[in-house]
Amino acid sequence: MSQLVRVVTYNIHKGVRGVGPGRSLEIHNLGHAISRFGADLVCLQEVRKLHRREEKFFAHWPSVPQADFLAPEGYTAVYRTNAVTRHGEHGNAVLSRWPVVAHQHEDMSDHRFEQRGLLHAEMTVHGQSVHVLVVHLGLVRASRQRQLQQLCRYIAREIGPDAPLLVAGDFNEWGPLLERELGSAGLSSWRQKGYATFPSRLPLLQLDHVYARGLRPLRLEVPRGGRWTKMSDHLPLIAEFELPPRALPEPLAGAAQLASQMASKVQVITAMATPAGMLQAV
Repeated sequence: MSQLVRVVTYNIHKGVRGVGPGRSLEIHNLGHAISRFGADLVCLQEVRKLHRREEKFFAHWPSVPQADFLAPEGYTAVYRTNAVTRHGEHGNAVLSRWPVVAHQHEDMSDHRFEQRGLLHAEMTVHGQSVHVLVVHLGLVRASRQRQLQQLCRYIAREIGPDAPLLVAGDFNEWGPLLERELGSAGLSSWRQKGYATFPSRLPLLQLDHVYARGLRPLRLEVPRGGRWTKMSDHLPLIAEFELPPRALPEPLAGAAQLASQMASKVQVITAMATPAGMLQAV
């Protein structure tokens, strides 16, 4: 039987809204919102591991890294740093309702002015191995194209062709480039338009996406309303997929079919052995 997989991707703007002395700490509101998504996987970008200056500025700055702080009860948080700055570091994270088997990171920086990276985690979802890549691509289009090509090479090198795969994040891209590059790796997404995620106050562009291979896209949703405009400059994107049942290897599939046939024969023989069955046989 197929299973539903609910995925959220969200650029949280480091848990802070605005700049200067008037900026506000939104990490607590973000935690409350994430706990209500009911998601299997929450893919986050611009997540602080630490920031010494903000820790001094905000009285209620969390005492643990943001990924751990945002993980709902029972979820596993996986974080890897993309950028190291003067006061701290930030990167990508995934919060998983399902057991995490392994994770790793690859540097995707295309030039010295932007530190970018890819987070790869493997989970056991509904009894199947599912690979999840969380990305945050560059601001320059030529860089994004090279990063997408690097992403496709990574997939070919690190992930089996038949393994279910999700690629989520802030791609900073809204044109046909994504479909062209990711389509070459067998990835697809929900094709209907109208799911702009940026800027949150007046969404005009869909910069955030979830692509899949081996899962069927079912629908997208972008939460809107006053509180969502205050927590980040992006809106979250919620995507639902259907995970097909795991296909058995050919020898096992043949054995399963034979077992099913034998079970049917046993049922017939058992029926004939009952008094009613004997009368029918006569």
